[in-house]
Amino acid sequence: MRIAYLVTRADSVGGASIHVLEMARWMLSQGHEAVVFAGGDAGQASRPAGPPTFVSYAHGPVIERLAEAGVPYRPLRRLQRAVHPVLDVRAWFELTDALREFQPDLVSTHTAKAGWIGRAACARLGLAAIYTPHGLPVGDRMSRRVAPFYGAAERLAARWGRAIVCVCEHEKRLALAHRIAPPEQLHVVHNGVGDVADALRASPAVSPARIVSVARFEPPKDQATLLAALARLGHLDWELDLVGDGPTEAANRALARRLGIAGRVRFLGYQPDVAATLARAQIFALSSRSEAFPRSVLEAMRAGLPVVASDAGGVSEAVENGITGALVPRRDAASFAEALCRLILDPAARQQQGAAARARYQSHFRLEYMLEKTAALYEAIRQ
Repeated sequence: MRIAYLVTRADSVGGASIHVLEMARWMLSQGHEAVVFAGGDAGQASRPAGPPTFVSYAHGPVIERLAEAGVPYRPLRRLQRAVHPVLDVRAWFELTDALREFQPDLVSTHTAKAGWIGRAACARLGLAAIYTPHGLPVGDRMSRRVAPFYGAAERLAARWGRAIVCVCEHEKRLALAHRIAPPEQLHVVHNGVGDVADALRASPAVSPARIVSVARFEPPKDQATLLAALARLGHLDWELDLVGDGPTEAANRALARRLGIAGRVRFLGYQPDVAATLARAQIFALSSRSEAFPRSVLEAMRAGLPVVASDAGGVSEAVENGITGALVPRRDAASFAEALCRLILDPAARQQQGAAARARYQSHFRLEYMLEKTAALYEAIRQ
């Protein structure tokens, strides 16, 4: 099978780009052909003479990770995250030409912009397309002003694809509620993450408790609520590691200073592999305004950490309240503080919930489960 993957951003590593990398690498290992087309300012593509196997030596974190993994890729210079009518039309022409040359059996599109332009190009060329939103741009994820536009765009593009892959049941319910596509077009395949060596398992019962959060510093992530929660717990012994970068990092650094907790908070920046950082922690925390099904939570469960997270999107499909961690209302610093306080003060509870989280990861969210289910869907769509 010849598969083209399409993702919007090459300038920022997130759940969608990691998902694409892992799927493409696995399909290559199974003897298939796979190429990743990545949008953003990734520079010019270069490719050797011969068959249309695209290889580029451009820069950008997504491009660099694809190169390290040996996954062929081609940057799309016109495809950008922001809506821009002129560039979006040019991106459609650019992608249409690239797909016409590559001649894939299947096109797997990821995130809203790539999903729309990708499916439009496939409709023009008569190619089979599937779409994985990694967070549908409908409901409370969008402002009331633009939500109707995005909903209409999603409903239109659904006509051009064979299937929509929802990374959690919450996404499927959201799609049905907004009439994005009929039920038979919607398929749930939960995210999965690869396992780590025993040496990279956490020791939750160790005190004092180190709390870690892995999230980009940009909406819809909400590190400000986490900082406000911990400011209420200044009398307790804890430290916080924040992994990630992005446009709101400076504002959060300033907030930590204003709250008087800057000395207990470390901003670690972007890390391509967070396993070692998670292994040093005792609690994982994720504050978000909206979510689909975050990989960071699964990585924390893999490490054997109890998880305190905002009850957003499909998070409750991974985190069992009171068993593998705690779910708290979004933007509720007081509830977040209460949940963290219980775990900070109770090493035995941390150990018990961390073990339950690890067991749930093993039974539900291992990487091979996601890979095999997705590959089976590819085969079904081809037939």
